[in-house]
Amino acid sequence: MGVYDVVKDFEERVAEYAGANYGVAVNSCTNALMLSMFFRRVFDSYSGSVTIPAETYVGVAYSVINAGLEINFSHEKWKGAYTIEPIDVIDSALRFKRNMYVNGSLYCVSFHDKKILPVCDGGMILTNNIVEYEILRRMRYDGRKPGVSVFDDNFTLPGFHCHMKPDVAARGLMLMDAVKDYNRDLECEYPDLSKYEIFEGRNGW
Repeated sequence: MGVYDVVKDFEERVAEYAGANYGVAVNSCTNALMLSMFFRRVFDSYSGSVTIPAETYVGVAYSVINAGLEINFSHEKWKGAYTIEPIDVIDSALRFKRNMYVNGSLYCVSFHDKKILPVCDGGMILTNNIVEYEILRRMRYDGRKPGVSVFDDNFTLPGFHCHMKPDVAARGLMLMDAVKDYNRDLECEYPDLSKYEIFEGRNGW
């Protein structure tokens, strides 16, 4: 048994709970969102803008920029989860309950210490699509093929260093033993990001 097998066990446990086929564990929900939007831009050939709430965590806006997309802001209030339109990426940082996964989406969850599953670190992308799963799990680990030596790989995909570490996954598995099927959506106060000059008209760096 390899040291990273515990990460796969955690991915499978959360995916089953959420009603998805696959989970891709990463080191934050912010990076889950960035990888998902980058995937939509590069592999689904989406080149337009996306809409996010103006009052959301600042990392979400940066994840749009870092994925190479433009930002539109909506002033609708939200809690629990919202869809980043029109690309079917869902920010579920404040929702974690059984069968929450929305079919066809790249569904991003957070394990921050103030969230429903308070692992204190990490996030995950949920999907039902095997192709999305295989690409995203390589992208999150420097573009590497699982189980292939760095000396033998051919690095054909974009790579980001944002995989989940085994100790984080082990804490997540322990917490999953006590998680309820239904958890009330969380609410949180955020600043109005549309007021910040850096997010006005940005299209990448």
